[in-house]
Parts: sequence; structure tokens; C-alpha cells
Amino acid sequence: MLPTTDHHLLDHLLAFGRLLRQFGLPIAPGQMLDLLAALVYIELGQREDVRHTCRTVLVRRREDLPVFDEAWEFFWAAQRQGNPSGFALPDTPVKELQIPRRLQRPRPQRMEDEDRPPDEQHEIEIEMSYSQSEQLRHKDFAHFTGDELDRARELIAQLRYRMALRPTRRWQAGRSRRIDTRRTLRQTLRNGGEVLTLLRRERSWKQRPLVVLCDISGSMERYSRILLQFVHTVGAGLRDVEIFVFGTRLTRITRALEHRDIDEAVDLVSNVVVDWGGGTRIGDAIKTFNWQWGRRVLGHGAIVLLISDGWDRGDPALLAREMGRLQRTSHRLIWLNPLLGRAGYQPLTRGLQAALPYVDDFLPVHNLQALEQLGPTLAESLISNVGRSAPRPRVS
Repeated sequence: MLPTTDHHLLDHLLAFGRLLRQFGLPIAPGQMLDLLAALVYIELGQREDVRHTCRTVLVRRREDLPVFDEAWEFFWAAQRQGNPSGFALPDTPVKELQIPRRLQRPRPQRMEDEDRPPDEQHEIEIEMSYSQSEQLRHKDFAHFTGDELDRARELIAQLRYRMALRPTRRWQAGRSRRIDTRRTLRQTLRNGGEVLTLLRRERSWKQRPLVVLCDISGSMERYSRILLQFVHTVGAGLRDVEIFVFGTRLTRITRALEHRDIDEAVDLVSNVVVDWGGGTRIGDAIKTFNWQWGRRVLGHGAIVLLISDGWDRGDPALLAREMGRLQRTSHRLIWLNPLLGRAGYQPLTRGLQAALPYVDDFLPVHNLQALEQLGPTLAESLISNVGRSAPRPRVS
């Protein structure tokens, strides 16, 4: 067994694991148990053997290796009490450590960096902040801590989206081959009847409307609030956006999300929505949307974002029928599924099997990177969906 009676080694290892989490490494309790089991098979007096064992068990990503090395040197230098070369078993309780400000980052600089010039220290801080953002970009929303959720909300608020454009019935001056007869004649009269220039015109373009249908049922609880932040950002940055949420019924929250402060907006939404965190009836919600709101908000070739994990308690036949109607009346139907980002996930639920034939794009929405990659999909110019017969969903 691992000796822990007089040497306080177990306490030190647990404290070191807590320190790694403060440095930004995702250390799970199971990893600490694996570490204790692995240390039984090595010589605890050999510092490098202990270090490499901890490094192997606790570090899962290559970019975290420098973070681990810095945390190791910082922690054990404070615990060794003047014995920097060896790794004697600690015989004193764990010291409470105050992490220096320059090390309070996921990628801390080395101890000797305090003597570097200010400009170089500034560059290191920028690099460490970038590393923290990179880690958050690839982490699943369901695994975020409270601090990471706050940071992710700040990053989501900085996202900017551009919608695809649609041609309108209005004309404007342009360089196309179509001659603007009226303007040309008016200019000719001003010039005494002599045609000097043939003026041309082209169609004017306008942003396509966006409609968001977001699932806030119990199965989406880990994602719904952070996705509402995303929906709030989209609504604030674009014009002509309509937002609905659904569980067992459909609720329009467009006006509630007009508040600049996201916390006030979410609180207002929670007061308006009566089925938050309940069951899911996607087919019934889409039927309500099609019959009560479709003609009002789907005009002018709207793009529809349907955000849901696909767990549905309703009738699959109803869902398929209403999804077909929704696709025919919209320009493009995009389904965003937070479970799609998981390794090995397959859309095998009855609801998804019924709905996918009518989905143009089936995309993940589980992390910040997925939200960023959604931008080009919304901005690309797409042909009208009139007369589509057998659509094939694009899965990423």
C-alpha cells in the first residue's frame, strides 16, 4: 500500500491535484485514484519516477504538459523545505500556498520570468490568455465549471454573425447588363435629348430573416442556458430575428431577449416559460409554430435554426409531417444537436430518424468552436428551396 501515515503523502498529492485544477487542467477524481494505484509500483524516493508517473496519469492533452511542469516545480519547491534535489517523503502537513499573480493562468510562465522586461511579460500574458480561450473553445458545455461558464458567456457575447442575403423586388443603380430605361431617359432630357450614357440597374439585396426554435426540456438542461446566451447574441447582432423555446409547448421569447443584460433576459424568460426542464414534444411544438406563426415569420425566405438533442416523447409521424411542412416554407432548415459533438454518437432516436430526411444541415452545437463554425453556414448564399424533393442533410 501507499505509505500515508506519518509522511502525509496522500494529503500532498490531493493538494497537488487541486493546484492543477487551479492552473486549468481538468483533473477528475478517478485520475487521482489511478495515480495512487500507480505509485504503488514505483520507488517513491526517486523524484523523477514520481514526476513521470504523475505526468502520465494526470495529463491527457499535449498542450497541458508545460502547465503540469510549472505546477510541479512550484508546488514541490514550497513543500521540500530546502531539499531541492531529492524527493523525500513529506513528513509535515501540506502548506497553504498563495499562487503568485504571474502564475494564475492555465499556462504559467517559469519562476525566473519575473526578471523579464515588461514588454516580454505582456506578451506572455497574452499568450496565456489565448491558451485559456483555446481550451474553452474545444470543451463541451456540459463539463464547464461555474468560472468557465462565465468566461464562455463573455466569449459568446463577442461572436458576430452575418446572414445570407436574398434578392428583393426593388432595383438600385448598379453595373449589371440590365439598362435602367427610366433613369436613362431622364438624363437624356436633361442633356437636350442626346444619349450620353446608358445607366444600368440591379436587384437590391436584403438580409434573410432568422427563426430560432430552442429546446429547453429536461434533457437539454446542461446546454439550454448557455445556448440561450448564444441566441441572445444572435438576436442582438442581427435584424429580423424571431426566437421561440419549447418543451411540451411553444413559447415566443423574442421580446424577452431584447434586454441588453443576458441575466435579466434569462430571468424574464424563465418567468414566461411554464414548461422549462419538463418533457419534450417536438412534433407538437413545431405544429403549433407552423399553424400559428409560420405565415407571420417565415416570409421572405427565412432560415430556421432548430436546437434540440432529439429526445422526443411525441408521435414520430406527426414530427415527420410537421418537419416537412417547416422545410417547405423556409429557405433552409438547420438542426443543431449538442450530442452530435460526442465521439461515437449516432442519431438513432425515433424522433431524429423521422426528422432528419427534412433537415438541410445537421450540425453540432456542444462547444464554442461549433458556434464559431456556424457563422459561415448562416452567411453563405444559397439557392431557393422551392421544388426540393429529396434533401440530404449535411452532417458535420
